[in-house]
Amino acid sequence: MFPTVEVSGDAFERGRRHGEQARGRVERSLANYARLFAFHGMAWDEVQRRGAEYRDLIGTFDAALLEELEGIARGAARPCGEILALNARTEILPPSFLAGADSGECTAIAVRPAASASGGTLLAQNWDWVGSQRDALIVLRVGESEQPACITLTEAGMLAKIGCNALGVGACLNILRSLFDGQHAGVPVHVLLRALLQRSSVRDAIAFCSRLSFGGSSNILMADRGGDAASLEFSPKGLRVVRASEKAGATLCHTNHFLHPEAAGWQAAQASNLSSLPRLERAREHAAARSRHGVEDLKKLLRDESAGLLSICRRPDPALPAEARIESVASVIMELAPGVMHIAPDVPSCADYQPVTLAKEVIAA
Repeated sequence: MFPTVEVSGDAFERGRRHGEQARGRVERSLANYARLFAFHGMAWDEVQRRGAEYRDLIGTFDAALLEELEGIARGAARPCGEILALNARTEILPPSFLAGADSGECTAIAVRPAASASGGTLLAQNWDWVGSQRDALIVLRVGESEQPACITLTEAGMLAKIGCNALGVGACLNILRSLFDGQHAGVPVHVLLRALLQRSSVRDAIAFCSRLSFGGSSNILMADRGGDAASLEFSPKGLRVVRASEKAGATLCHTNHFLHPEAAGWQAAQASNLSSLPRLERAREHAAARSRHGVEDLKKLLRDESAGLLSICRRPDPALPAEARIESVASVIMELAPGVMHIAPDVPSCADYQPVTLAKEVIAA
């Protein structure tokens, strides 16, 4: 299992503890991204310069989150520009990183109570990315302060990725690419993810995002213990919200292309072998095949290898260079009411899921 990093205190102290406890993994994360950016023609000095340009934007968005990033840099004994670059890596990576191979990542599903075997909301995702980054992952558990406690599977040095909070709100991430990405700066998605883990409901999260400006595109699939679920698709053109269709009933799936009708013209060209469409159809087929879904049912979906190397469960293609070798780095299933994350710390067909709780007292829930 990935190491758990416990942080608490004020924003800078939370960051300092994160950087100090996960220093080795932060260094690994930085080294991996330096190689990845170099593979796509960007020198690390230039990446840091561009990362530093996000400092004021992040500070205006949420001063406490900027303080936490500065704390991570202090604790890890690294320049803050590197930590800023990590957290803005999605926005800084050039469009060429999607070219030539299927670099589309992640299949996610939300299960509302009406379709849940336990009667509680479920949220799940395979995170597909460069396999070398698996050794840089941590489970970050953030204690309650002025914001609700939360837990997130993330890359060391980054504020958040997949996670849930003590109010029963969860978030997953699917990268998207639009024709308008990079035309202006906007809130980095990994900073936004942490801010969304401070919201009280899906409705609250939608209202929060509707006021923001985005420099890149992504989808954040969110759900809450009250039973609400929505895909928040955003790009520099704005935010669009996708709900489950009547046909899908109480489940909502998403992969790596826009689903909202108004966003149809936003989609950037995808590689001819991009698996986003077939993965979405396979997830929807799985969801439609049963009226009730439990944790074990979602494990079966996330372990699906029916399309070979382009399946929902992604094994690495040895024919590709390491920097383009996408695989399911980890898999997560969240039970939002009790605050439990079931994490497979490898390609999920090759690993057992292990429960990690938001708080120790939740274990018996």
